[in-house]
Amino acid sequence: MLVGIDHGFSFPLAYFKKFQLPFDWPAFLDDFQFHWPSDQDNIYVDFIRNGTWGNAAARSGSRQWRRLTEVRAGGAKSVFHFDVQGSVAKSTHAGLPWLRFLRRRAVGRVHSWPFDGWHIPAGRPLVAEVYPSLWNSSFPREGRDHHQHDAYSIAAWMRRADGSLEGFFSPDLEQSDQKRAEIEGWILGVA
Repeated sequence: MLVGIDHGFSFPLAYFKKFQLPFDWPAFLDDFQFHWPSDQDNIYVDFIRNGTWGNAAARSGSRQWRRLTEVRAGGAKSVFHFDVQGSVAKSTHAGLPWLRFLRRRAVGRVHSWPFDGWHIPAGRPLVAEVYPSLWNSSFPREGRDHHQHDAYSIAAWMRRADGSLEGFFSPDLEQSDQKRAEIEGWILGVA
């Protein structure tokens, strides 16, 4: 089983450096959820952003910061670029605590790519970051709204690439870029 989620799974190295965080994804998720508890009942990203809840001021980044995968994807926006068309900042800030929840609930049973490794153990369900804009122009819209078409495009791309998906799990990266992506995350399908 492959689950593609359309939001960032981590932040740029600049964020880790600014807040002196270890280059460790589980530790990042714990720290982020502590400051941005958007997995709590009736807590929304905007409540945290405006200081009503959580502590966004202690863990916010610059919209100028981009992950290597966002740069390579072309039009992908920074995970800190809020309130603009095509932004994933709000969904990323809402979703990261839920990735932490999933990771804790399904410990050892779900592979979070690439953080748990670039190669996926046989038979293990997989969660990966996706970017619908890579694929949505490849499929006719057929009356779907933008969000429906994004979801359809990712599923259709995965189905179409079924026999060749494995190649997408090993992007051609230099060793230093691969190490960086193991902290920042990677978008499935970005070369």
